[in-house]
Amino acid sequence: MKKDKKAPRRWLQWRRGDASKVGRWHWPIRSAGINFALGYGVLFLISATLFLSFIWWSSTNLLTQHVRAFIETDAQELTQRWNYGGPPALSSAITDRLEQNIDDDALYLLIDRHGRRLAGNLPGWPVAITKMDHFYELTIRRYTFSTPAQFKAYHLTHGFKLIVGHDIRGRALLSTVITRTLIWCAVMIALLAIGGALVVRNLFRRIVGSIARTASAVASGDLNHRIALTGSETDLVAETVNTMLDRINRLMEGVRQVSNAIAHDLRTPITRARNQLEEALFSASSPDELRLAAEKAIGDLDHITGIFEALLRIAQIEAGARRSAFTMVDLNQLLTNIAELYEASAEEAGLSLHMDISPLPLLYGDERMLQQALANLLDNAIKFSPPHSALFLTAHPVTAITPRGHTAHTAPTGIEISVQDQGPGMNEADILRAHERFFRAESARHTPGSGLGLSLVQAVTSLHHGRLTLTRMDPGLQVTLSLPLIQQETDRTKTVVPL
Repeated sequence: MKKDKKAPRRWLQWRRGDASKVGRWHWPIRSAGINFALGYGVLFLISATLFLSFIWWSSTNLLTQHVRAFIETDAQELTQRWNYGGPPALSSAITDRLEQNIDDDALYLLIDRHGRRLAGNLPGWPVAITKMDHFYELTIRRYTFSTPAQFKAYHLTHGFKLIVGHDIRGRALLSTVITRTLIWCAVMIALLAIGGALVVRNLFRRIVGSIARTASAVASGDLNHRIALTGSETDLVAETVNTMLDRINRLMEGVRQVSNAIAHDLRTPITRARNQLEEALFSASSPDELRLAAEKAIGDLDHITGIFEALLRIAQIEAGARRSAFTMVDLNQLLTNIAELYEASAEEAGLSLHMDISPLPLLYGDERMLQQALANLLDNAIKFSPPHSALFLTAHPVTAITPRGHTAHTAPTGIEISVQDQGPGMNEADILRAHERFFRAESARHTPGSGLGLSLVQAVTSLHHGRLTLTRMDPGLQVTLSLPLIQQETDRTKTVVPL
């Protein structure tokens, strides 16, 4: 059989670009869990190897330094004996040391200028020792065995030479024991690394599997499925995904509610307009009757157009497109103008409008949208207030005490605008749903409207990073717009809104 020399190994994948013709190696494993586990295992094994290697190097280096310190100390004492009594005194000291050396690990050699051995337990001068004051580690023959030893040679006067050494067989045995221990530790650490990598891989697969199951359930239409929390650091991802799914669920529920509400609220005026036109077509006996039917149908169609325009405005506001029209708004002038406008409307309905407006700082926002929101609130207040009752329009800045140097400074941080009526109000359940599109409380079922007024106010408030609050009064309802004094955004920097 002819061998295919061009076939690559199965665990390598090479791809070549058409233009560069340069081969690029690609990691063959595509599993994120396996790659994460392998990375953890390799990192753990490398760290453990470096740690054990440092322990081995420190242990052997400590033993070597101990032996060399012993040789240096012994050589200094023997040199003093030489200086004190010459060759006889040094030979006697070496003999005494060998007789007292119970461990039989001391090595000495004293030779004269002719190379003759005068004292010591070495048979002769080792050929490898050619330099003085230099440590050598050699293997020598002692009795019937070979053993490693460290030596250092010294020059004496009159051509005499001295070798002081130490049998390091014990150090070698200890190094062997340490080496074997470290090897077994490395094996156990490798097994632990593999086990830990498998555990990490299983945890990773469990997390990813939970996310995948949730995503699959959501893709199948079950928007109520959530990722289970385990009490670990991965809950941060799970909570973020669950929050996103809650938001999507609310949006989808809102879409369903809007679709149902549109179908319900538009069916009546469309059906009424059709019936009026059909009745006029078959039963009208004069041009005036046809004109009257057409005017009624146009009124119904205008109502339908107004609903769609309100929905488009809310969608545009929620998308943030209106934020490009933000300017510095003088709310003092805005509230004065709108109060003068609605004071006449309130008087026509038999109501009185009371105002309590404090001097307000400039607000960075959309003047037309704020005017529309306040108009919606006043319209609702007039619509649901009984005759001979009162309306209240209040506005005041919200202040906070901030330290400035050694003194405290009071600075405005926001603006609160409230509209209060003395009508039937809302119960707690209706207040929670008042901002929903097309929602109408039970007390407002028989009044004209589409249920989009507070939805538009909520959208305008969110556009200005504010908060809309509905409070049940006795009697009536109070609606409050809390608008923060946000910073004005420019092309390059952000500047604080002037107060």
